[in-house]
Amino acid sequence: MEIGKRWYATVRSRKDFPDANELVVATVKEIFDYGAYVELDEYKNMRAYLPWSEVASKWVKDVKDIIRQGEKIVVKVIRVNRQKGQVDVSLKRVYDAEKKKKMQWFKRNQRAEKVLQIAAQRIGKSLDEAYREAGWPLEDHYGDIYSGLEAAVLEGPDALRSAGIKEEWVVPLYEESVKHIQIKQVKLSGTVNLKSLEPDGVERIRKVLLTIKSSASDQVKVNVYSIGAPKYKVEIITSDYKVGERALEKAIQEAGKEAQRKKVEMTFVRDRT
Repeated sequence: MEIGKRWYATVRSRKDFPDANELVVATVKEIFDYGAYVELDEYKNMRAYLPWSEVASKWVKDVKDIIRQGEKIVVKVIRVNRQKGQVDVSLKRVYDAEKKKKMQWFKRNQRAEKVLQIAAQRIGKSLDEAYREAGWPLEDHYGDIYSGLEAAVLEGPDALRSAGIKEEWVVPLYEESVKHIQIKQVKLSGTVNLKSLEPDGVERIRKVLLTIKSSASDQVKVNVYSIGAPKYKVEIITSDYKVGERALEKAIQEAGKEAQRKKVEMTFVRDRT
């Protein structure tokens, strides 16, 4: 089964009801003159009421000018009555930055759920069992399911075992994560100038460049290549910006020490990002 643009998945919450002030993703189902009814995607499509007064900060003639039936929106929970099973939400109280962050989280965890589903099918399990036996342990250990699957891609199957995942899930979850979870990479770069007047200057410069390349690790990829002597491009590629910053700083420091030992003139200019 492929994870493509046309698949749809829900994202589950472990709670029965949302909390007041919680941001949730909702699907617009019915629109009236006085407001709209939406379904909360994370809460088993629980029905919630969006009052007309909570649709927009400014006056609007028609609610349909702001929302459309079938549209997914981010709303803030403003009232919860657990006894009556009623939830009221607001659209106007959600800031653009909150909406963007929530939708990014939702899409990440849609993908995570699909990975759970495929892994479950491989071992003859249901999606409910996938959440109970793999999804929730990953959430407990890593903060959310997607982060746990990212850790598996970066660190290998032991990242799943460390979260207490049963062995029958480890291989299918790891293999499907590798196929479908994309790790965002960051690249830090700069230009190093190396000059030597010694007879074996070329070899001395090569040793300095090798010192830079030796800073590579499981988390960090290092590229070093000539852009026309005496200039060389240095690239640090990693999934964590802070890790990349430390790796670049250390690489240049160690290269500077080696350049001094080899009597190589060295300067470094960081590229602007």
